[in-house]
Amino acid sequence: MSRIGKLPVHLEKGVKAVINGRQVRFEGPKGKLEMEVPAGFNLELSDSTLTLKRPGDSSRERALHGLTRKLLANMAQGVGKGFTRNLEINGVGYRAEVRGGNALYLTLGYSHPIIYQLPPGVSAKVERQVLISLEGADRQILGMVAAQLRALRPPEPYKGKGIKYAEEKIRRKAGKAAAGSSSGG
Repeated sequence: MSRIGKLPVHLEKGVKAVINGRQVRFEGPKGKLEMEVPAGFNLELSDSTLTLKRPGDSSRERALHGLTRKLLANMAQGVGKGFTRNLEINGVGYRAEVRGGNALYLTLGYSHPIIYQLPPGVSAKVERQVLISLEGADRQILGMVAAQLRALRPPEPYKGKGIKYAEEKIRRKAGKAAAGSSSGG
């Protein structure tokens, strides 16, 4: 049996799960999320524990067992506590600010500012104009938004300028080596 799939999903206080056939809906203080489990999988809800059982033992069913259980656990955690993703902006004159609650204005060294519309369910806070903190209940959407923001100006290896994840380490390259004392003339 899958080591991940056989683990139960514990629901925190304030998180409610409703099973309707193959549909599962989670409701909590951070929002509502729902998902359809693959055909044949059985969900059992007892007290504040959700258990997923797979129909057979084929390799596809084993793979889906762990994946589905982890997606359900992420949804339960997302509507309860939420998820956070932090980005850092490095570079002279590079900055960000939130305008209107759902638009991120970024100055990243291009000839124009970039306006990034945040999808519903994702909020952003900017500290000192260089630290972006993204929050949301859906882990997949949050990761997608963070990746799209990073792709606007990925960090370059020479000076490290660009947008990077807070925990990311940039491998730095050496610049041009001095050509010696001769001036070539």
